[in-house]
Amino acid sequence: MKNIIVYTIPNCYYCKKVKKFLAEKNVKFRDVDVKSNKTFAKEMIIKSGQKNVPVLDIEGEIIFRIDSDTGESLINKIKEKLK
Repeated sequence: MKNIIVYTIPNCYYCKKVKKFLAEKNVKFRDVDVKSNKTFAKEMIIKSGQKNVPVLDIEGEIIFRIDSDTGESLINKIKEKLK
């Protein structure tokens, strides 16, 4: 099983979509709320160079959504990393 951290904020549409996808696939992950924990927010920025969420850390491989990305594209990136 891969070690997965999902950096999120509570009201983020894409964060919810990613977490729902992982749950539907029975993939265990650690959900980290960067809005309420500044230490995790800094950790996310250092790992990814991003301030936007969601950011996933799949055993050290970072995946993040960029503004031109769609939710489906993000899910496809995650599927590739989970193989």
